[in-house]
Amino acid sequence: MRPQLVIQDFGGAHNADLGRTRARLLKGGSWKRQRIIVIIPTDAMLPAKAALSHWNLAFPPNNGVFRLLAQGMEVGDAYSTAIEQILQHPDLSIWEYILTLEHDNLPPPDGVLQLIAQMEQHPEYAAIGGLYFTKGEGGVAQIWGDPSDPVLNFRPRVPQPDALMECCGTGMGFTLFRLAMFKDQRLARPLFRTKMSGTEGLGTQDLMFWMEARKYGYRCAIDCRVRVGHYDVAADMVW
Repeated sequence: MRPQLVIQDFGGAHNADLGRTRARLLKGGSWKRQRIIVIIPTDAMLPAKAALSHWNLAFPPNNGVFRLLAQGMEVGDAYSTAIEQILQHPDLSIWEYILTLEHDNLPPPDGVLQLIAQMEQHPEYAAIGGLYFTKGEGGVAQIWGDPSDPVLNFRPRVPQPDALMECCGTGMGFTLFRLAMFKDQRLARPLFRTKMSGTEGLGTQDLMFWMEARKYGYRCAIDCRVRVGHYDVAADMVW
């Protein structure tokens, strides 16, 4: 402990500038209900490095967190089944958020809190995800499509440092969704489908969902401050 003279003033750093503290709390929305259901699709095992990352995630204080493991299922089926079960649950169906957290994604400890703060400031977005890349030397950012283009597209965009970038579709490795959007019966069921046949076309479950959701005005973005690793188990490499 450093030498010091102490007087009777223990109000604390947050009390010293209450206006600034109040603005910070309002920005993050931590006074609201911010209950989160975490859906984790995985196979038989969760990699140890991913598990460590998931354990270290901070969530809004004194709010509910419910973790749902969707194990041994095709990823589109995992999300669709889990969400339909949530919507039928008398308690979980009225929670605020769903966080998709995949078995090979390594988010930063404060990633959830940063995404929630962005959702509070940007009610126009139904989902905001963290920034992560496809695996490999040629990996691209999972910021799919430029909404300023009049033709719907899912071309990967170049990330802008620390920016919130609107896009046409997000990956689902670490993405926060407003639960209410899934109650929209206009969205085709099952909600998430991986298309692999020549008659239906080809597409991953995440972008197939956003192709449908954008028809009804739903918007999404990527927060480039929230930097998420993408773990390649075979190579023991984080991209």
